[in-house]
Amino acid sequence: MRSNFLTSNDPSLKPVGSPPSPGLLSEGDLSEDLRLNVLASFDANALAGDEELARITRFAAHLCGGASASVSLVEAEQQRFIAGTGLTTDATPRSTSLCSHAMQGRDIFEVLDASKDAAFANFDLVKGGAHLRYYVGAPLISDEGAALGALCVTGTAPRDQPLNDLQREGLSVLADAVMRRLHSHREANNAVAESEASAQRLQSMLDSVPDIAWSAAAGLQFDYFNARFTEVTGMPAPENADDWREVIHPEDFDASLVKLERAMSTASLFEDEWRLRLADSTYRWVISRAVPSSDDPATARWFGTLTDIHDRYETSQDRELLAGELAHRIKNIFSVITGLVTLHAREDPALKPFASTLSDNINALSRAQSFALRVDAQSENNLKDLLAVLMAPYGVPGESAVSITGDAVQTGARAATPLALVFHELATNSAKYGALSVAGANVAIKTVYAGDDVRITWAETGGPKAQEPTSTGFGSRLVKLSIENQLGGTIARDWQQSGLTVTMTVPRARIEM
Repeated sequence: MRSNFLTSNDPSLKPVGSPPSPGLLSEGDLSEDLRLNVLASFDANALAGDEELARITRFAAHLCGGASASVSLVEAEQQRFIAGTGLTTDATPRSTSLCSHAMQGRDIFEVLDASKDAAFANFDLVKGGAHLRYYVGAPLISDEGAALGALCVTGTAPRDQPLNDLQREGLSVLADAVMRRLHSHREANNAVAESEASAQRLQSMLDSVPDIAWSAAAGLQFDYFNARFTEVTGMPAPENADDWREVIHPEDFDASLVKLERAMSTASLFEDEWRLRLADSTYRWVISRAVPSSDDPATARWFGTLTDIHDRYETSQDRELLAGELAHRIKNIFSVITGLVTLHAREDPALKPFASTLSDNINALSRAQSFALRVDAQSENNLKDLLAVLMAPYGVPGESAVSITGDAVQTGARAATPLALVFHELATNSAKYGALSVAGANVAIKTVYAGDDVRITWAETGGPKAQEPTSTGFGSRLVKLSIENQLGGTIARDWQQSGLTVTMTVPRARIEM
């Protein structure tokens, strides 16, 4: 006899085969292919023997008074028991599966005596050695509405009465718990799959970039290299810092290792340039960069790259050679001009003061041009460097007659010439009449950024009292022309008791040209 609580007074309990409640999907509402796809998404094989499901089935058997209980998932050709108690088999054909009937509804499906039910009497489990008589199953329905199988309880003895209301409610609650376990398992699998897919996408991206990329655990234990390392070097990935000796030029390794260890000890950014050995035993210049994951040297992970800069490096070397040759030729030109001025001055003694001044200006221009044409990968041209070059000839040997402080204002080649003329003129006047004309006096030059301008202060102290000239000479006009006309700035002189103070304000954009 088959019973679906026909003896119950609850009108919501309907016989097998009756239409599902509104808003619910029956197995027929989803195609079989779609149902099987949903079922496959739960990866039931991985849940075989799951302890949580096993506990649920043990309690279900105890609750319903059955000899055995199982979580049954109905596949295309068979039903599989992924967890259970009292089972003698792992699977049975779907064609003789009571769970395939139970999952078609949304209510608990119960058969009191399968041997007397025409639909099940000829099933092997009923007429065979398994001697199945009693069956009750709660359908397992996914969030998509797909019927997956049933949480069932079975026995070898028929029953006269169906489960009571408490047992039915308990079995439904347990079936919900089974579905929560299945869904959480699927979500975890999906998260792992997405993480693996994301890692694979990242791996593919890193392998496709032209740079070498790596990562290392604390202590610089290397644990990742993209494919470019082996492609470029032909060597296996290094495991520790000393392994890099195989791929770094011997002349570069020790110095770079010192820099890296210093960066590691302070968890600070690392950058260096060295030659990388390629698979064909040639070397190419690379820039090596690494950043720590935190500011804790003991635990920080490191992420680094190697970028090929060989072509740029060779271009820089060629430019430096060319600039050096150009500076040498220009210096020779200045020397020739100075020689011509001196030669002509010898013929006319009256021209000697003018020739001397002109020669000094030419020498100042020569020093400025040498500064402007300098190509140095280790430093950048700035105003403080230029001033140091220009002021080197002045003062008392062994004493710091000129101090230069303030911001390292970037200075372009176009600004170097007028600035050289200005400071040469100031230094020449100071050497004749001001602080640089006596021992113990001082000239303080300060350069600071002031918004969009650069303010330069020349302050003399400890020398003779400054006196404003009664007329404007050539030097003063030259200074005014250089600052105001060529650089678009302003200049102000203050003739103080302690010495001359000159304040120049120049647009930052003009001084960086």
